[in-house]
Amino acid sequence: MSSIVRATVVQASSIFYDTPATLDKAEKLLKEAAALGSQLVVFPEAFIGGYPRGYNFADQSPRGKESFRKYHASAINVPGPEVDRLATMAAKYKVYLVTGVVERDGYTLYCTVLFFDPEGNYLGKHRKLMPTYWERLFWGFGDCSTTPVYDTPYGKLGSVICWENRMPLFRTSMYGKGIEIYCAPTADSGDTWVSTMTHVAIEGGCYVLSPIQFCRRKDYPPPPEYLYSPSEEYVAPDSDSIVWAGGSVIISPHGEVLAGPNYEGEGLFTADLDVRGEIPKAKFMFDVVGHYSRADVLNLTVNKHPLVPVTFTDSPSKIEDEKMDECKDI
Repeated sequence: MSSIVRATVVQASSIFYDTPATLDKAEKLLKEAAALGSQLVVFPEAFIGGYPRGYNFADQSPRGKESFRKYHASAINVPGPEVDRLATMAAKYKVYLVTGVVERDGYTLYCTVLFFDPEGNYLGKHRKLMPTYWERLFWGFGDCSTTPVYDTPYGKLGSVICWENRMPLFRTSMYGKGIEIYCAPTADSGDTWVSTMTHVAIEGGCYVLSPIQFCRRKDYPPPPEYLYSPSEEYVAPDSDSIVWAGGSVIISPHGEVLAGPNYEGEGLFTADLDVRGEIPKAKFMFDVVGHYSRADVLNLTVNKHPLVPVTFTDSPSKIEDEKMDECKDI
């Protein structure tokens, strides 16, 4: 296993309602990251499909319903042609690619992260377990059938999305899978996010990579088609105003900030991760699911089965002939 991997987190905006253009932008950014020597590139939450900030999705008005129709049309099927294109990009630039997407499954949308290897193989996905606050208006709930951790030559790779990182039991389940490169794409550009990521890195003894979109008002459609706030019905917005400030960051298992945070604009933030060299040092002091656990008094059971609302079975089971005869005798 190689000890060191060069990793990049991407801080950039989607092109809202325009998935083909967003894919073009993703390829441009991926090319730039590969030119830096990156072997692992992580894009923000909901990068493909877009994060629906603003007022349009706040109610069931005709505008809100039409906004969801357009958003649904911008989402992607998994698998599907957009997934194939992302796989081709990963192979072209010879990187592990981790990216947030808006996944369409029938008429329900999910906030999902996709994983690809440098040979262009689609590895799998993680659906966000718990949409946050207004996200529940437009995203469905995932389950623990899609919480993978993948063995790579550089370490065990997985993802926890946005405020899932505030769910201690879910974090513990990922530590239990041995995660070493912990990707945390988010929509949280608040002042406390870096502290949250620092805590996760120390608690899990892992590298944490957290890409966040940086968006200006002009990255969303203009009013009246799209209202970022109710006041935009009456006052034209400043198209250059920042509506999502970024703050992407990479943190070591010792809690050291290796790259970022940046709140000034789009960019690529890169660091070299020494998984074999640094994680054992961190685990020496604190191994949350190892020598620092107390399974005799505290333990966690995770339901890995897909949770589906409708289950279909084959034809009803046939009662054996002899049992049928017994029934007749009664």
